[in-house]
Amino acid sequence: MSNSSGASSGTSNVQQRRRVVGVPKTCWCGASIVALISKSAANPYRSYYRCGYAASLKLIDDNHNFKWVDEALLDEIERLAVRMAVLEQTVSQITTESMDHQKIVFERMQMKLEKEIFERVV
Repeated sequence: MSNSSGASSGTSNVQQRRRVVGVPKTCWCGASIVALISKSAANPYRSYYRCGYAASLKLIDDNHNFKWVDEALLDEIERLAVRMAVLEQTVSQITTESMDHQKIVFERMQMKLEKEIFERVV
């Protein structure tokens, strides 16, 4: 592990190692995230997101952000699917409430018209 990771001595590893859901925007250290391509034998040409600071210093086994692009995009898709389900439920609820309201308004209008017709006939 490199000693020049840029972490403050007061920050615990638990806070630094928190899992980033989706595509990381910035690292915990404040540096921007860069997209790179792996040159390792285990993951050749696999894209990943990395802390720009750690990437520039070529740090290894540090606490700065690292995430494979495919995993980040799957996280984003799962998160969007959950949001979409919540939105569908909300729209369904609003539609049901709107239909109920329209039904009540229609019934009131119908009663009013029937009353007017009855008054004219009698």
